Amino acid sequence: MAFAQLDAPRAARALLTTSAVRERSAKMLALGLDDKLTAFTVDMGRLPATADLVVEVIRANYPSLDIPFHARWRHFVAAGRDLGREALEPIADPAERGRTAFDLAIVSVLLDAGAGMGWRYRDQATGADMSKSEGLAVASLRMAEAGAFADDRRSLRADAARLAALTAGDIAQGFQVSDGNPLVGLEGRASLLCRLGETVAANPAVFAMKDTARPGGLFDHLSAQAQAGALPATAILAAVLTHLGAIWPSRITLGGVALGDTWRHPLMAAGDASDGLIPFHKLSQWLSYSLIEPLQWGGITVTGVDGLTGLPEYRNGGLFVDMGVLALRDPATAEAANTVDSPLVVEWRGLTVALLDRIAPLVRERLGLTAEAFPLARVLEGGTWSAGRRLAREKRADGGPPIRVVSDGTVF
Repeated sequence: MAFAQLDAPRAARALLTTSAVRERSAKMLALGLDDKLTAFTVDMGRLPATADLVVEVIRANYPSLDIPFHARWRHFVAAGRDLGREALEPIADPAERGRTAFDLAIVSVLLDAGAGMGWRYRDQATGADMSKSEGLAVASLRMAEAGAFADDRRSLRADAARLAALTAGDIAQGFQVSDGNPLVGLEGRASLLCRLGETVAANPAVFAMKDTARPGGLFDHLSAQAQAGALPATAILAAVLTHLGAIWPSRITLGGVALGDTWRHPLMAAGDASDGLIPFHKLSQWLSYSLIEPLQWGGITVTGVDGLTGLPEYRNGGLFVDMGVLALRDPATAEAANTVDSPLVVEWRGLTVALLDRIAPLVRERLGLTAEAFPLARVLEGGTWSAGRRLAREKRADGGPPIRVVSDGTVF
């Protein structure tokens, strides 16, 4: 016991890495292949057909194979217009444009947990009627354009004090929530933004600007870390986990370190103080992917994008269930109220990360592309996420995932 206590801080820090996400997810897949998991069986014989479908979707969506990274910026497109780029274009100063892009991406990603099947957003400017991730993205952008996150209530930026004062009612108004248009996890979303404001205000060394503290300060912090104009993608995630980690609900701590999107599974042996734990950091990685382009627009080359992992969410995970790579031992549990800490959901997420690593080479092989030319971020965008969504629409009237998950707005 004494050794475990002594080892806890080091073990906790190791869990706050993509290598831990990847390694422990691979262990989950190995358990599945040995038929030892409690909720799922795994049929790798179905993976080639799944890769074929992903390639079909990629060629339909991007015939030229010129695929952008999987990032929040894709969801700001509505009615054929790139609303995110339009909003940033008037900002002449490159550094301020980068800070504002960070403000927008960070706030929008934190509002991006599953919306539920009953919510929609009607964008008056374009006439677009949207749901799910696209609706959430455009709703958050329109709130930013209206100054909802700024101290002066006019700027596109996000300021710590204003974020800390946001209420669920503010989010409900901006997202057109009503009894007839319910949004899942409304309170959780508002709490995340409040904690974002508090966390940013408490760390002026990273986030303070001339007259305010704002999430966009992370743009300057990361830009200063670039060497010869280059920055590894894992440095982005490290900064997100280090400087924004306090925003996440305190579910599991180890050695005094909050572990964020990390969960327990009885079969996840580690041999140290992190025994029984598996990390995912889904929203933190989704945010990291979404901060790559603003850095690139600012002249920084982001390297090693494949250092980040695939995202364990219900579109990627649903792809493998709907294609028969994964099967529930008890099909009835698909309709149960599965919580994010349940062994079923933890297994599903770990298997998803590992299977994304397994399917990526198959997709590249079929496209005749290298890993350097076609990193995982493009496989996801092209890609697995879109294929998962297509299958969901084909197989279920509401387009929802194949397994029901009860979310509080802070995980998926």
